[in-house]
Amino acid sequence: MRPYAFTVVRTVRAAINHTATDTMFLAGGTTLVDLMKLEVLNPGRVVDINGLPMTGIISGVDGLRIGALERMTAVAEHPAVRRDFTLISQALELSASPQLRNMASMGGNLLQRTRCGYFRDSTMPCNKRDPGSGCPAITGHNRTHAVLGTSQACVATHASDVAVALVAAEAAVTLQSPRGERAVALDRFYRQPGATPHIENELGPGELITAITIPGLPPGTQSGYLKIRDRQSYEFALTSVAAAITTSGRGIITRARVAAGGVATVPWRLPEVENLLVGRPAATAVFETAAAAAAGDARPLRNNGFKPHMLRRAITRALIDITGTS
Repeated sequence: MRPYAFTVVRTVRAAINHTATDTMFLAGGTTLVDLMKLEVLNPGRVVDINGLPMTGIISGVDGLRIGALERMTAVAEHPAVRRDFTLISQALELSASPQLRNMASMGGNLLQRTRCGYFRDSTMPCNKRDPGSGCPAITGHNRTHAVLGTSQACVATHASDVAVALVAAEAAVTLQSPRGERAVALDRFYRQPGATPHIENELGPGELITAITIPGLPPGTQSGYLKIRDRQSYEFALTSVAAAITTSGRGIITRARVAAGGVATVPWRLPEVENLLVGRPAATAVFETAAAAAAGDARPLRNNGFKPHMLRRAITRALIDITGTS
């Protein structure tokens, strides 16, 4: 780990005044510290924001507001989250390990970096880490890499579970900078790699996530999160599905929100699946037909050609589980 300056701040204003491009914010540190030890990230200054007033979980008629410094465990176990936003609670509880969930902040989780082995190995080329150096994953070991939203510059998957659930729940992040406050829908916050994979989101210099807001789900909505991985705990998704399905009293789907993880460079919303669900009965055959439309534009690599099929099967299974369809 290389030398760096360390600053502790007590106000949001003090934090966002640090606008140098080599400044990084520290909350739980479960990603940042690891990458600093590997010398993948080498900030000139680390700003400890743990003392900022960015906590709290508020549930009301308009939905849910979560402070960016709330720990993942606290959010997952909150009664209102468990009751009204099952997809978020489940996604959090299937993330990382209990020890990491106790430390990691919600804002930090949304900003965690990819687990691509080439990115995390500072001796290898990587366009995310060193723009223009290349992407060895395209021709190398790429079983866990993305098949959606990729480019010739990057095929790394997005690592967060809860970001997938939040995209399905149509969440937004509140951002604070010296220029003021703004809200950005989470499905527009993340950037696909294109030719600039080192630019992963819409954050500007000194800008800070202060809160996450989720609109209330309509009455009659059931939700959940399914994660498929190589082992049962402490593993990243090969494929995951978050969905919120609203049905009428007669079992007809009136609203559907579906997103996928583990298969794309960003949390991946699936409008083609949603459109095929609305107006149809909650039935296995309907779920299979809708799932078949997913990943039509997938671009599998040498080792991950199984992912589009796995995604379609996971969508069907998740919808069956969520709706209780037999």
